[in-house]
Amino acid sequence: MFRHSFRARAAAALLAASFVATQAQAQSPSRNLAPGFSTRPVASKLVIVPADMELFSLSGGGVMEPRADWTDAAQKHFRTALMARADVVGGDTSELKESDLDELGQLNALHGTVAEAVFAHHMLKMPPLPTKNDALDWTLGEAVKPLHERTNADYALFFWVRDSYASAERKAAMVGMMILGAALGVAVVPAGGQQIGYASLVDLKTGRIVWFNNLARASGDLREPKAAQETVEALLKTFPLRK
Repeated sequence: MFRHSFRARAAAALLAASFVATQAQAQSPSRNLAPGFSTRPVASKLVIVPADMELFSLSGGGVMEPRADWTDAAQKHFRTALMARADVVGGDTSELKESDLDELGQLNALHGTVAEAVFAHHMLKMPPLPTKNDALDWTLGEAVKPLHERTNADYALFFWVRDSYASAERKAAMVGMMILGAALGVAVVPAGGQQIGYASLVDLKTGRIVWFNNLARASGDLREPKAAQETVEALLKTFPLRK
């Protein structure tokens, strides 16, 4: 069920990629910010939640196959790149342990669900929600209260990332499909690997998402340190610094 859902989201996101590209210049960085929020106070405390991340191999038949070894490597590369961003993690910043996250139940899963809605209805406007008045007006609600009580942090930084890569068999199948399509006079663009990611800064006193950014593309690679750094940089673009 999850794999089917991820593939559906990935396909929809990539179909919208051209829309995102054409809108990028027109959108102000304020679109990534909740109304009334612009910067984090210098004295504010930030807690970083372990990224909800999974990597897949795309088989010759297009089946998403989880790769635990890739996911483990990606988690390490992602964290290293994130912690190298002194402008983000500097000051009073802590990391939530995986064991702590287990005790906090489905908080990461909740963030993934809400972030998906933000991406679809706010960033892509597919469709826009009139009740939101085109504003970043989303919350995780009371679910963040235990995290606030445990860490005494003012803000939490969440990440949700899914990355897939075409196997050798899939690449060969893609070539075959394109050749067949050309012979029949039909344009065929078979699906390959995809990278989808969400990043959210959440006010732990209110549960409100005060900053959000996303990735939806057919490029990127979290399996190697340098490429993982590029993904982190892309996700943290427009991140509100402390002032």
